[in-house]
Amino acid sequence: MNDVVRFVPKSELERARLIREARAIYDSIFPPAAPDRAPQDSEERVKT
Repeated sequence: MNDVVRFVPKSELERARLIREARAIYDSIFPPAAPDRAPQDSEERVKT
């Protein structure tokens, strides 16, 4: 019985939706770097 109900304005929900949409578009254009990924044959390998 200690549940708290939070009412969120429509404008805040719309803002969050637009941010998620923009982030998905950005990630589709500029994929996040995957440092644990092994380099492919066509990519240059860095010698240490």
